[in-house]
Amino acid sequence: MLHTLYRTLGTAVHALLPAVLPVLNITAPGWETAQRLGRYQDTFQHSGPLIWMHAASVGEVQAARVLIAALTAQLPGSCFLLTTMTRQGREAARARLPQVLCELAPIDTPQVVSRALREVRPDAYVCLETELWPTMLQEISRAGIPLLLLNGRMSERSFRRYRLLPGFMAELLRNFNAVGVIGEQDGARFRELGAKQVQVCGNLKYDLPPIDAGAMREKYRQLLKPDSKKVFICGSTRTGEEELLLPVYRRLRAETADGLLWIIAPRHLKRLDEVRRLLNEAGLEYELFSDCAAKGQNKDIVLVDSLGELADLYAICDVTFCGGSLVNKGGHNIMEPVRWRRPVCFGPFMQDYQDAVDLVLTAGAGFQAQHAEGLADCLSALLRDERLYAQTCQAAERLAASQQGSAQRQAELVMREIRGNQ
Repeated sequence: MLHTLYRTLGTAVHALLPAVLPVLNITAPGWETAQRLGRYQDTFQHSGPLIWMHAASVGEVQAARVLIAALTAQLPGSCFLLTTMTRQGREAARARLPQVLCELAPIDTPQVVSRALREVRPDAYVCLETELWPTMLQEISRAGIPLLLLNGRMSERSFRRYRLLPGFMAELLRNFNAVGVIGEQDGARFRELGAKQVQVCGNLKYDLPPIDAGAMREKYRQLLKPDSKKVFICGSTRTGEEELLLPVYRRLRAETADGLLWIIAPRHLKRLDEVRRLLNEAGLEYELFSDCAAKGQNKDIVLVDSLGELADLYAICDVTFCGGSLVNKGGHNIMEPVRWRRPVCFGPFMQDYQDAVDLVLTAGAGFQAQHAEGLADCLSALLRDERLYAQTCQAAERLAASQQGSAQRQAELVMREIRGNQ
């Protein structure tokens, strides 16, 4: 009944469009009427299948990027249309995927969706994460086009909300030929709501290529020569965080018998002078990372002044703090240090990486602190308690391993459905 009501409302909205569109074109020129009405004029030239992917916004675009790379390798000649709900997401997609047609998604009315499907004629439709538009899903299923939900995740909050509409959700999820989810808990929630053919695949965004951790650690040990010192890396720090981190560093240094090497990597190099002034005012000696190779590191603080170094530099760490999280900047990618089988600590402001937070905390691979003092407590406990440290490192190793192969597993789901539909 709810599906019928939703379609009826969609039809009513479509009937009002002739009156509404002229106003929108004047008051909201960025609305881009043609794409919102499902008019995609591009001719898709391809010798292989045409796959339509839908990503809500910027975060899902990164998942699409990984999946498209895996599918391109497995399906030569394949072509992709990537749609997003937001203009910001579309621009991010165009910047990161110049070889892919990236457009805005059509509005979810029966007439518009039918027109879009006639123009695009995809061989498969992939919905990334949990961007569920009822009419789109119904029309694709009725057209006999393979429909997949990939990189699916479902928070406890969303699950409780969806359970209030059990029949509606069950009917909606039955449209999918296959559902690939990030974790076991996601899978259990999707199954309880009525999804079939659910497979746990890991997270596309964190399917990083295999690494030789030992070789990378040795490279940076030769460069920075920490000897027996513990290595504390603060990565992607933002304005105001270094000041909060100073007492954290001083406490850890006082508690660490063999000494502490503090590596600070600001997110933006234009802030280097600001951080240098802070260290100078605090009476702390430091070395620039760029000078270490030439002179040999001999200070207890290293300030990273080069781009593209941090992701691999995490290899040398004992403990890490991921920046943008003690101040309200949305956080940064906490899976980068986890990749090196090391614990990661971070602050309360991680809204841009909540999926990674859920992964790390559930696995026991790191800790979230609510303030700088709490961060110091977490880091101190890791450095003092050998058993806790070993357990957290092992959890990080298991978590990193669980994400490897995610792209291949989810690409195989797509290929299976396309081949089964030929």
